[in-house]
Amino acid sequence: MRAKKLFPAIFAFLLLVSVGLVGCSSKDSSKGGNGSSKDDVVVDIFQFKVEFKDQFKAIAKKYEDEHKGVKINITTVGGGEDYGAALKSKFASGNEPTIYNVGGPQDVQDWEGKLADLSDTKAASLALNGTLEGVKKDNQVLGLPYNQEGYGLIYNTKIFEKAGIDPKKITSYAALEDAVKTLDSKKKDLGLESVFALPAKETWVTGLHLSNTFISPEFNGNVLDAYNAKKVDFKYGDSFKKVLDLQNKYSAQPTVSLDYSQQVEELFSTGKVAIIQQGNWVYGSIAGIDQDLADNGVGILPIPVVGFKEDSIPVGVPMYWAVNKNKDSKEVAEAKKFLDWLYTSDTGKEAVINDFKFIPAYDGFDASKISDPLAKAVYQYAQDGKTIGWVFMGYPTGWGQDKLGVNIQKYLSGKMSWDELIKDSKTAWEAGRNK
Repeated sequence: MRAKKLFPAIFAFLLLVSVGLVGCSSKDSSKGGNGSSKDDVVVDIFQFKVEFKDQFKAIAKKYEDEHKGVKINITTVGGGEDYGAALKSKFASGNEPTIYNVGGPQDVQDWEGKLADLSDTKAASLALNGTLEGVKKDNQVLGLPYNQEGYGLIYNTKIFEKAGIDPKKITSYAALEDAVKTLDSKKKDLGLESVFALPAKETWVTGLHLSNTFISPEFNGNVLDAYNAKKVDFKYGDSFKKVLDLQNKYSAQPTVSLDYSQQVEELFSTGKVAIIQQGNWVYGSIAGIDQDLADNGVGILPIPVVGFKEDSIPVGVPMYWAVNKNKDSKEVAEAKKFLDWLYTSDTGKEAVINDFKFIPAYDGFDASKISDPLAKAVYQYAQDGKTIGWVFMGYPTGWGQDKLGVNIQKYLSGKMSWDELIKDSKTAWEAGRNK
């Protein structure tokens, strides 16, 4: 909006008013610039999950209303941005957050000097079996799980039905390939631009999530085994290549410049593509475009690992809440209190299930209240034991995105062969472990 000039008289009047206001404010110096009292405990949160940032701010406001004298500030960095790099910059700026996110054992090592022990929280005592293994060290719990998530090949059920494809029969790579070819042959009738939308620009999608599906089996799905491994063999590398090639061949192009927003919002949510590799966290993004599609038209297919499991999806904890032990003791205590409240109070639990659309990683929740179809599908895969463990948080620092993910971009662009990708990525893993 273009600024307009003020008449001198009006300006003079406003100046007098502003001087008066300054005089008034000087009499109440207990108020901070953000409306908080100087005696308030201020908890700064720096978190990565863009999909629930508005809902998270809303529940933080409820906490403030219930706990007078507490101010919670939330900054969200994620989606197409590199949270890890942003977090390092945040700490380097000297404006350190009270609560932030770590991903698992490698992050625990990298941030150990900043991590408070959360063993004394009620949330830690209620965390589901196995969800804390990646953030334990020397009998301390250094992170609390966000939730459980699962990812696979999210598909449009109405398009599949129109194409005459039964998703229940897609439990192998061969069946998936046949379904993709059928969809491709009927693109015009189905109104599709392509079958897939592969966002290879997002190295977390390829270098972390997709790779995990095929690397996890050689570490028995155990993040600590991956973290302690001096090398990676790519035992299921051929299967990895098959699924990557299938997505790329039948995807909107060019995949190396396709990002998350284009994949989920511009292509899948508008019915222009039938399948995307993503997880239950995209429910909100889809609902923002087409509520009916989000509620009644999506499901999750497995990512087939030939020679291991062809009917399963990766399920795990995406991130952990960490508390900065170097902050004021009142801030640390309030941060723990807030996280406990979020996952153990009736108000917090209601938000976690209904507003955040989370699959809880804690006891004390009523799983029957899980409402959206993607979360329900992930929960059912877990109940059926058709899961693959998350080990990518045990990769060497930066390896998944900055090395493997970038190498995948080079491969898809024809600048690197698959054999070269494997060799270079192996060497980089070993170098990362020998630092």
